[in-house]
Amino acid sequence: MTDGRELGWDEQIESPNEGDFAIFPNGVYPFVVTGHEKGRFEGSEKLPACNQVIANIEFDGGPLLDTTTVRHRLYLHTNMTGLLSQFFRGVNLRKHGDPLVLKWDAVAGRRGWAELGTREHKGKTYQSIKKFLDQEDWPTQVGQPAVPVQQQQFQPPAQPAPPVGDAPF
Repeated sequence: MTDGRELGWDEQIESPNEGDFAIFPNGVYPFVVTGHEKGRFEGSEKLPACNQVIANIEFDGGPLLDTTTVRHRLYLHTNMTGLLSQFFRGVNLRKHGDPLVLKWDAVAGRRGWAELGTREHKGKTYQSIKKFLDQEDWPTQVGQPAVPVQQQQFQPPAQPAPPVGDAPF
């Protein structure tokens, strides 16, 4: 259940939610797919008309940033199979080398990590997903670059053995 209430037809709203979302600093953040919508992309100069999925992805910024939601468009076109594959690997529904199967009914609730950045469009700044990370590349801290951490065993420095017998003191 969400907070809030139903609005009346002629109600005056004193402080409307303008739809502003938090813009996170560039970095790597955990996410959960909260849902998706199937639709149609009407085409552009770069990509012809095709089916599309708009995935609603909620990012967790930790204790300092709260959360933000990104509506990420995925185009169902052969020119976009690399990005589709990256998304399905990012939600752990595909492994490298396996066929790409578009299991849209399985993505809601899936978790992963992605690199967030920003983009400018018509004078406004928007959050954008730069890359979905494969599970083996998931970091351990929010907002950190995805660099695998190598664990090392602690080795104390070698010390010479104490002299035996003729000690000078």
